[in-house]
Amino acid sequence: MDDHAVDVQKHVRIYLIVFAALMVLTAVTVGVYYLHLSVPASIALALAIASIKAMLVACAFMHLISEKKLIYAVLILTVVFFVVLLLLPVLTSVGDRITA
Repeated sequence: MDDHAVDVQKHVRIYLIVFAALMVLTAVTVGVYYLHLSVPASIALALAIASIKAMLVACAFMHLISEKKLIYAVLILTVVFFVVLLLLPVLTSVGDRITA
């Protein structure tokens, strides 16, 4: 029973740390608005902060940090499909120019 209580305390501590980090990052996101950066720079910075927050939520609350092999496999597959989709218009336009 004591091991279970220690395990629960460990998870509660992690959740509180993630909650504090999310609050700080939310404040940083709001602070970016007051920096008066250019629109592309502020969007890029806000998206970077949002990506970090999403990673924190996925790793801590969805327990994905312990699924490393599966996560890397899905990530690699996603990158491959993303690159193929980005190259598809380029490759088809090159093919159209060759046949024309």
